[in-house]
Amino acid sequence: MKIVVTVKLVPDPNAEKRIDPGTKRLVRTGVETVLNPYDEYALEAALQIKEKAGGDTTVTVFAMAPESLKETLRKALAMGADDAVLLTDGALEGSDVWATSYAMAAALKKIGFDLLIVGGLSDDGSTGATPGALAEQLGLPMITNAVKVDIAGDKLTVQRETDTGHQTVSGPVRSLLTTALTFGEPRYASLKGIMGAKKKTIAPLALADLGLAEPVGTDGSKTQVLDVAPPAVRGKGQVVEASDGANGAKLIFDFLKEKKFV
Repeated sequence: MKIVVTVKLVPDPNAEKRIDPGTKRLVRTGVETVLNPYDEYALEAALQIKEKAGGDTTVTVFAMAPESLKETLRKALAMGADDAVLLTDGALEGSDVWATSYAMAAALKKIGFDLLIVGGLSDDGSTGATPGALAEQLGLPMITNAVKVDIAGDKLTVQRETDTGHQTVSGPVRSLLTTALTFGEPRYASLKGIMGAKKKTIAPLALADLGLAEPVGTDGSKTQVLDVAPPAVRGKGQVVEASDGANGAKLIFDFLKEKKFV
């Protein structure tokens, strides 16, 4: 079984975020790039599935990023992934969710997979829309927020996290999974893993290899950012004192009514 995990390379979550007023894009220059934290949980899920399945099961990480960030993928290899594929091309710059998922889907079809695991969010954009768009492009069923996965033959049984508890669902192995942060804490790369990662393959892939019928990047995007602005500064909270519970409830209700919340 071949498991592919998509990973995104994002600015360090602890670094200050700035938006370029000209391009309306996140400024990435001068900020350390790391593996998207949500994708580390997806990779941990893949490695756990590989350990349970055994045999000839492999884990490949796939990223769409500039060539200059290639070595950042070594962390995923050091954690235990077998190899990596990097789709890189200047024409991809500025791709929105649609263009990104379109290019990624074409690349994933080319490299092949049996099970696809994707982080639910990215720390930079946080739209949460790419997994669904990718499943649509690939024609795959999607199971979200997985916390436990069992595979028997060609059937996948997944326990998924919901707002009210857990739900068990099943589907074919050839599916797209997103993982909950409760699946398992991502493992640390051991010294042996770090040394071994230096010998593992990161295969290059370019747009010319995909034969896309439609443009990507800014020209192929369906959305456009017209303006950005910081959120309004929050004012000081209002403190009131009530003589008893009934009076306090009335004060709260009157406040909500004034704000047209009720």
